Amino acid sequence: MERSILCIDLKSFFASVECVARNLDPFTYPLVVAEPNRDGAITLAVTPYLKSLGIKSRGRIYEIPKHIKYTIARPRMSLYIEKSKEVIDIYLEYISIEDLHIYSIDECFLDVTNYLNLYKKTPYQLALDIMNKIREKTKLYATAGIGPNMLLAKVAMDIEAKHNSNFIAEWNYNDIKTKLWNISPLSNMWGIGKRMEKKLNDLGLYKVKDIATYDKSKLKEKFGIIGEELWEHANGIDLSKISDFNREAKERSISNGQVLFKDYYNDEIYIILKEMLVSLTKRLRLEKLSCGKVYLHIRYSKTIGNEFSVSKKLDNQTTDIDKLYIIIKNLFDKNYEEDMPIRQVNIGLSKLEKDRYIQLNLFENINIVNKKNNLDKALDQISLKYGNNSILNATSLLNTSTIKLRNTKIGGHNAG
Repeated sequence: MERSILCIDLKSFFASVECVARNLDPFTYPLVVAEPNRDGAITLAVTPYLKSLGIKSRGRIYEIPKHIKYTIARPRMSLYIEKSKEVIDIYLEYISIEDLHIYSIDECFLDVTNYLNLYKKTPYQLALDIMNKIREKTKLYATAGIGPNMLLAKVAMDIEAKHNSNFIAEWNYNDIKTKLWNISPLSNMWGIGKRMEKKLNDLGLYKVKDIATYDKSKLKEKFGIIGEELWEHANGIDLSKISDFNREAKERSISNGQVLFKDYYNDEIYIILKEMLVSLTKRLRLEKLSCGKVYLHIRYSKTIGNEFSVSKKLDNQTTDIDKLYIIIKNLFDKNYEEDMPIRQVNIGLSKLEKDRYIQLNLFENINIVNKKNNLDKALDQISLKYGNNSILNATSLLNTSTIKLRNTKIGGHNAG
């Protein structure tokens, strides 16, 4: 059955909340949310009025042209969280919590498939009702994308809704070739960051249509399961369900999380992701388990207040840190907002099963895989005997590494 998914985003959320608190119109007033008295401060949000003048969110204060006058509002995360909860309560007046996926502080997915007959409304009418209720109760504006799956709903909102007078866009499968395929540059497409865009450009791919008509097997060979996902999304294929995000996991999982001692930016976080996976894959091997799903949660600094959580099902069970790192890194690259300060990282591995066999793809050599597995197990035994800090990657000597300190606190002894 074709589903009806709404993706609703609160327009210029932080800036709009500050305008509402001051009884100002965000569409006519120039307001920036940022730390005052810091010329290099990140603009966490700007009003739609400033956006109409070409000022972007997530820029720097000094990048705003000198001739534009504006008000700076200090970030108030407790207020934004309170307003976000008010909006979520409105969603729950229309649907049950099982059909709601909170994507971020200002953006949610709603599966309204089973509610259209109840309300005697089309998805468009129901979206308009919800947006009007948000406006009535909170004075905040919203944009909405409507689609038969989460992907098309999200892209409809990102690409078209903000340009429509009522801030709603509805895409269906017939719009894939006429709308989805025309998206360019590729980083405008949900799930494609600047780094991935460059890699795809290097292959001669500049529009979503280029990805959709490219050889799927070649994309998978170059990028792994991420390549396969890129091809599917370029063709409007997304089988994920909101109910899957909300279903309580019955199977056992393991996780690793840390609050960082300073703000990390951009590529600095890669070493942290790799080190956390080292610990997790070691646990898998010691317990003779493999995982079939990964989870990543990133929380930004308190001054920003935002966060994101993403997960990915694997094609095959694995304990291979290199495979898992590529997946985690791609999840991070696709969802991280550039130059945002990171203060907390959590990685989880689930769908755990007894590791009884090795699953190979067409591009792997069994001898190389066995050699690597034996090496990993030998390193595990050395760290068990002589301590977690007895064998470390060279990157663990960098200032951005936290593994040496964490190893003294999370178990294991350290030999001198």
